[in-house]
Amino acid sequence: MTKAAGAGKKRGANKKDGAKMTPMMAQYHAIKKEYPREILFFRMGDFYEMMFDDAIKAAGLLGITLTKRGRGTASEAPMCGIPHHAAENYIAKLIKLGQRVAVCDQVSDPKDGKGIVQREVTRVVTPGTVLDENCMEGKEFQYLAAILDEGDRLGVAFMEFSTGRFEVSQLEGEQAYLQLMDLLTAKDPAELLVRETDDLERIDPGFLKERCVTPIDDWYFGKDYARQQLLDHFETLTLDGYGLEPLDLATRTAGAALSYIYQTQKSKASHLQSLKVLNQSAYMVLDGTTQRNLELTRSLFDGNRTESLLGQIDMCRTVMGSRLLKEWILQPLTDVAEIVARQTYVTSFVTGTIPRTEMRAVLGGVPDLDRQVSRLAMGNINPRDLLGIAEALGKIPDIVNQLDEVVPDRYGLDDDLFSALWGMHEHILKSLPDEPPSHMRDGGYMADGVDAELDELRTLRRDSRAILAQIEAREREVTGIPKLKVQYNKVFGYYIEVGKVHTAKVPEHYVRKQTLVNSERYITGELKEYETKILGAEEKILEIEARLYSELLRHCQDRINHLRTWSRTVAQIDLHAALAELAVQRNYCRPNMSDSDELEIIDGRHPVVESLSEEPFIANDTFLNNREDRVLIITGPNMGGKSTYLRQVALITLMAQMGSYVPASKADIGVVDRIFTRVGASDHLARGQSTFMVEMTETANILNHAGPRSLIIMDEIGRGTSTFDGLSIAWAVAEYLHDKERIGAKTLFATHYHEMTDLEKLCEGVTNLHITVKEWKNKIVFLRRIERGAADQSYGIHVAQLAGLPGEVVRRGREILSNLEKNELDTTGKPRLAAAKKPDPAAAAQAAPLQLSLFGPEPSPVLDALRALEVDELTPRKALDLLFEWKSMV
Repeated sequence: MTKAAGAGKKRGANKKDGAKMTPMMAQYHAIKKEYPREILFFRMGDFYEMMFDDAIKAAGLLGITLTKRGRGTASEAPMCGIPHHAAENYIAKLIKLGQRVAVCDQVSDPKDGKGIVQREVTRVVTPGTVLDENCMEGKEFQYLAAILDEGDRLGVAFMEFSTGRFEVSQLEGEQAYLQLMDLLTAKDPAELLVRETDDLERIDPGFLKERCVTPIDDWYFGKDYARQQLLDHFETLTLDGYGLEPLDLATRTAGAALSYIYQTQKSKASHLQSLKVLNQSAYMVLDGTTQRNLELTRSLFDGNRTESLLGQIDMCRTVMGSRLLKEWILQPLTDVAEIVARQTYVTSFVTGTIPRTEMRAVLGGVPDLDRQVSRLAMGNINPRDLLGIAEALGKIPDIVNQLDEVVPDRYGLDDDLFSALWGMHEHILKSLPDEPPSHMRDGGYMADGVDAELDELRTLRRDSRAILAQIEAREREVTGIPKLKVQYNKVFGYYIEVGKVHTAKVPEHYVRKQTLVNSERYITGELKEYETKILGAEEKILEIEARLYSELLRHCQDRINHLRTWSRTVAQIDLHAALAELAVQRNYCRPNMSDSDELEIIDGRHPVVESLSEEPFIANDTFLNNREDRVLIITGPNMGGKSTYLRQVALITLMAQMGSYVPASKADIGVVDRIFTRVGASDHLARGQSTFMVEMTETANILNHAGPRSLIIMDEIGRGTSTFDGLSIAWAVAEYLHDKERIGAKTLFATHYHEMTDLEKLCEGVTNLHITVKEWKNKIVFLRRIERGAADQSYGIHVAQLAGLPGEVVRRGREILSNLEKNELDTTGKPRLAAAKKPDPAAAAQAAPLQLSLFGPEPSPVLDALRALEVDELTPRKALDLLFEWKSMV
């Protein structure tokens, strides 16, 4: 019983309406006090009951009936309940809704009859500590994050409890908070651990709203306490081997996360066997804005996975491979050697068509080994899943045979590992039946032939009637009593009944138990022995099976390191083979990687748009470097393909650095350290920020943190304000990005401000590109080709017409555009666009005025000279000279 449960007896003196609270309710209140934030599942017989506020909340979330307990008494309470055998399904629902559940079980036998049944919380299930697959998405990690905020110094730990991943980072300096948010966005934790005294104002409220935030006592983050927790867990004398000794904040968050696991699981998490310090310089940095704008894991439109990069390139056959692919997408490499090493594995599967096909067929039946290994380490794995591990290990010979065809080094695995795993495979198959149950409450999960006593008891249970019939027949023959019967009742158990006419034949070893009118009832030593065996067989069977299963788990847990290594290798094999299949199916090429500043893509395509589109995708080339092609100004109409082109360049670069083939016929990729994007426009209502404020904030982030090795995508900056303000800002930003003394990064800059194409004449390293369009009969056709030079117009009126605006609106728009272009004024000096005249529909339909600069007419030296001319002083000869001069200027 917990300390709280014991204290609960003192609370029995509480009164309501003069009545005492029952001991059980006092016990409940004491335990609930220890877990105020959790929904308490309180075991009462065959049910878990929830009471008071927990019952009201759970009934609404789970859709179950809310009742009342103890009406009119001191123990009256709202209550709802669920069958104990169905608890996991209900827990899963609550966890997916961001709730925390404390499971309080009966830890003493109610049959003992020694006062109130003792209860204690045996585990706490939270969104960041789950092991049950029902609580998680198979292809997603479910991280627990611990955060320690000390101003410009931050510590963060990420634990993926279901797979055993454990990573930490310490961030310092002016960019510490931004780096923290980048990590949080990439890891997408389900639960955040923070100190109770910490202020979370700096974290995006939208981010917090979607996650379970768990404040814990500050002492969990204490330096000495946290460090000792890690030393005890990893059984070491120092943390130098993990690189943690100089990182005090990282150590404190890691220790706090580990303590939280002990607190919730009520046991040691033995599957947490390593701790990794994140080296951010080893990965390309992708902030949250870039992840969203490039739609790496979720679409911008409705957040679905299918229309994202992850959804369209995921050809993995296992959930382990899919999770690893997501990690690669969000953490592209920056080391050329490591990238090439990944490419080499992928290439091996590209060239090995038959081994790749057969390998993928074998992997199709492999379960989620990563999470099953974690449950095995915690002792929470059921027999059916344990058999699944054995069946997965049974595929080792087939996998190794295919590996020998494409990867001779077998990913560095040795024969000792395969031998240990194969022995584990055979031991499990020998110990479990062919179809074990998923639960253990009714037994039947250990195979016949494993234990002689178990076999005897099962035979006894199965053949008890036949055995009793044999005893009855034998006793009739021995005693000569023809109607002797062996029978059973709950009072006497098994007995022998003999008619009174035959009592003289009853042997001496029969013991009389009951006299009836016409018969006598007897017992024998043999019958009582069988009775004990038969009645106790079920309980004994469950006891022996539990013991044998525990021994089997220990045998497997001794090989947990081998199993963990194999599960991670299977994920890599699956991902390499999947990327190879992707490359072959979609005609991707292997990019050439280097540390240069060159970015050259021939016939590049957008991997998602190409995959989802029913029409052939128009490929385009890209040439970028930090010299003569540093900033590309891209103009052209809406719907022409500018945004697609921008994103495809970023995605091809990202895919190359994650080790994948890319959608192009040829690619030379100089590694970039970051990709920045400023795309689209949206309000941030939670923070009271307008569309333009969001746009400027994101732009400021780029200008403050980009460097010469960055790749920058700017799409239509300045649209959120007035035309002149927007153009001015866009121009200034482009100059700043271009300037080598400031940033000088490779930049793709799409804009509707055609005036910006003048930058090519003013700044060396700026190149104009445009999306080609064909105009025919007052209509336009988007060719979606990128060519050198600036677009001659933006075709906004045409696009409006394609969008379905009423004809009258389109015609009026053309008229206003024409007035703007001609700067027409009426006789009173007012702009003609202010006059609402009715145009001739036929004439308006044929008129298709071009969209020109909004700056107004360019200065004319001829007109200036005319205005300054003194006509009275002009001679004929001078007038003639001026005419020739002005003609040459027109």
